[in-house]
Amino acid sequence: MQIDHIDVNMVRVTKKSALSGKHNSMLIPVRQGEIEHWLNSCMLVQDAFPWLSAEVREFLVSGITPEEWDATFGSDV
Repeated sequence: MQIDHIDVNMVRVTKKSALSGKHNSMLIPVRQGEIEHWLNSCMLVQDAFPWLSAEVREFLVSGITPEEWDATFGSDV
């Protein structure tokens, strides 16, 4: 996982997708330190970032974007 500070409370996270192996990026409205703290803790992603959507939290865990998810599993899952 690569984390790039973009602005106050905004980072770009780049992560390899567990589905495709492709490196995907997403802008996420958190501070870099919040992600680093989560990575170094044993917190569940939903406990660390309850304000983020399930799709963004899935990306943090697996690198899978909403578009990849829908293409693989359909949007009704």
